Amino acid sequence: MIKVVIGTGTTLEDAKEAARKELNAPEEADVKYEVLEMPKSKILGIFGGSPAKVKAFYEYEDDPFAKAKDYILNILKNLGIEEAEISVEADEEDVRISIECGDDYGSVIGRRGETLDAIQYLTRLVINRGSEEYKRVSINVGNYREKRENTLRSLARKNAAKVRKYGRNVVLEPMNPYERRIIHTTVQEIEGVTSHSVGSDGDRKVVITLEEGVKPTNGGYNKGGRGGYNKGGYNKGGRGGYNRGGRRYNDNKSDSSEAPSRAPRSDSAGASLYGKIEINK
Repeated sequence: MIKVVIGTGTTLEDAKEAARKELNAPEEADVKYEVLEMPKSKILGIFGGSPAKVKAFYEYEDDPFAKAKDYILNILKNLGIEEAEISVEADEEDVRISIECGDDYGSVIGRRGETLDAIQYLTRLVINRGSEEYKRVSINVGNYREKRENTLRSLARKNAAKVRKYGRNVVLEPMNPYERRIIHTTVQEIEGVTSHSVGSDGDRKVVITLEEGVKPTNGGYNKGGRGGYNKGGYNKGGRGGYNRGGRRYNDNKSDSSEAPSRAPRSDSAGASLYGKIEINK
């Protein structure tokens, strides 16, 4: 495509300079000029006369995501980031945007990725506004997304192992659709356990449970001697007292909690594709 502007001035140089500023072409662009009208002096310095007119133009490739790039750059500028590079990869369904901003990624990501999530959401609106074909948008900073995904997969495997061993449900902290999908996908790869989501909006969280008909590996409830019973490490003795068994408990705050029963069906199939991510310094 070709971008064209016309500049005017009392001299050819003035007209050319006016056209160049109006064109606002990138430094690497091959800008061409064409003189449309030469300047004419006024008769007796009073009558007639006309300014010079110069046409400036250059060819450029049409970038369908130029508006989104400018939008992101403006947000970054308001965050105090003056230097940033944005690259875009896209197919028929997805748009993947990468931001490179040196060591200034902290203010872009925000607490637990909340700022990046907001930028991603707003950029998705910009890209899909007025479009007949909806596109999913993912924004990444460095390797933040990759590290976050690895963390979530590790979290899913660790808690699935607890459920498989003790047979008690585990409820993870609230997550966005992208993160929940990673958890669900990882749990599906582990035999004997399944997952579903409960809650709504920002409080929606994943619950990991035993599959129906599967027994915990530690044996669950076992009758003990002298009328007592054993429950995964708690032992009731003959005198009615409870003694700690083999199971160890950590009183420190963790990223998961236990749920007493199964909750509604899983939302793993309908989870969105994109969400919070982290970066490796």
